[in-house]
Amino acid sequence: MGGGASAVDKEQVESLPQFTILGGASKFDELKGEDGKVDLSAIEDPYLKYGGAYDEEEPKNSKDFKYVKWDAVPAFTENHKSLMSKVLTPELFEKLKDVKSDKGYTLSNAIMTGTVTPHLGVGATAGDEDSWVKFKDLFYPIIKGWHGYDAETQTHPVDLDHTKLVFDDAKKELFNKYVKSTRIRAARNISGYSLPCGATAEDRAKVEEILKQTFDGLSANPELAGTYYPLGEMTDEQRNFLLEKGFLFQIPSAKNLLTGAGAARSWPNSRGIFHNEQQTALCWVNEEDHCRIISMELGGDIPSVFKRFGDLSNAIKASAEGNGTTLMWNEKLGFMGTCPSNLGTGLRASVMVVLLEFNKLMEGENQEDKELLEQVCARYDLQPRGSAGEHSPAVGGKFDVSNKQRLGFSEVELVQKMIDGVGKVIELEEMLAAGSTPSDIRAKLAEP
Repeated sequence: MGGGASAVDKEQVESLPQFTILGGASKFDELKGEDGKVDLSAIEDPYLKYGGAYDEEEPKNSKDFKYVKWDAVPAFTENHKSLMSKVLTPELFEKLKDVKSDKGYTLSNAIMTGTVTPHLGVGATAGDEDSWVKFKDLFYPIIKGWHGYDAETQTHPVDLDHTKLVFDDAKKELFNKYVKSTRIRAARNISGYSLPCGATAEDRAKVEEILKQTFDGLSANPELAGTYYPLGEMTDEQRNFLLEKGFLFQIPSAKNLLTGAGAARSWPNSRGIFHNEQQTALCWVNEEDHCRIISMELGGDIPSVFKRFGDLSNAIKASAEGNGTTLMWNEKLGFMGTCPSNLGTGLRASVMVVLLEFNKLMEGENQEDKELLEQVCARYDLQPRGSAGEHSPAVGGKFDVSNKQRLGFSEVELVQKMIDGVGKVIELEEMLAAGSTPSDIRAKLAEP
C-alpha cells in the first residue's frame, strides 16, 4: 500500500502518495487494529496489481502521487477494456519503453491510467504536445479505433464561423418547442506547457496565469465578462453556488482518469472555474486539460451558443499568442489535449431534448423498441443519454443528445450535423405522437 513500515498509524497513511485511491480515511478506520494502526502488508495496492513498481526517480512525483514504472507489458486482465490494452503488444512496449517526450513524459506515464483503472475505454494519456509525436505508434491505432480516423493519411479542418450554420426561423421555433437547453464544449491547451498529466507545478501555475489574463480581457465584452474562482480559495458559499449550477468540475476519485493519470497531483493548486455574469459561458482551468470551454443557454438557439463558443476559443488563442505561444493544434490531429477521445475539434455539441414517445418505448417491455432511439440517433451520428447515462430512459423524457464524432470534420460541420440530426429525431418523435409505429420509424430510417 505504498511501501514503508508494515504497521502505520493514520498520520502515516495520510502521507502515502496514493492515499485517496487506496480508500482514504474511511478505509483506514475499517482496517485498523486495537493498537490504532493498519498492517499494510495485508492490503493489496491497486496500483501495483498489474506489475510494475513505484518510480522513486520520477521527477513529476508529488507528495500526493507517485507514478508507476513498468519494465514489461503490464499484466492486463479480462477486466481491461481500453484500446490501449489491446494496442500495446510486447513488441510495441519494447520499442517505446525508453522513449521520453521533450518534457519527460514516458510510455509508463502514458499507459498508467488505463492500467490501474481497467474500466476506461481509451486508457492512454498525453503529458505534453510532443507525446503525440514520440508515442504516435501507440496513439494513432487508438485514434483509429476510437474515431475511425487515420491520422497517417487524413487531415483535420477547423472552422468556427457561426454564420455558416443553416438554421432558419422555422427551425429555431421547432427547436425551442422541444429543446430545453443547449451546450457546446471543447478543450483548449497552450503550446509549450505540459498537459495536466505531466505538468510541473510551475507549468500549471503559468497556464493559470495566461488563462486569468484571458478572463480579465473578457471584461470589455458585456456578454462574456465574469469572475474567476480559484478552486483552493473558494468560500463555502461560492462552492455551493457552483455545485447547485452544475459548474464545479469533477473531483478526483479512484474511478476517474484524472487520478490514475497523475492529473490530480497537488490538488487543488492552480485550478479554478470562470463563468460570465449571465452564466452562459464557463471555463475550467487545469482539470483534465488546460482549459475546458463551455457555452450554454436555455432553449434551442444553437447558432447563438456556437458563436459564444467561438468567441471564447478565439479569446484564449489571442491570450496565448500575447504570451509568445499559441494553442496546441496541427492539421493531422486538430486541437491536441490529454485524451485521444477529445482530439480534433474535441467538440461535444448537445441538447437536452424532450422525446416523450421514444421514452415510452424505452420504458416498455419490447426490447427491440427499447433500442429504437439509439438506432435513430446512430443513423445521424448522434449519441443519446438518458437520466442514468447511455441505454437508459429519461426522467420527463428529457434526453441529452450529442454528436458522436470529433475528428475529420470542422466545428461548423459537426454542429450542423447535430442540428440536422436532432431535427430528424424530432420529426420521428412527432410521427410517433401522431400514431406511427416503431416499424414505421424503422422503415423511414431505411430510406436513402
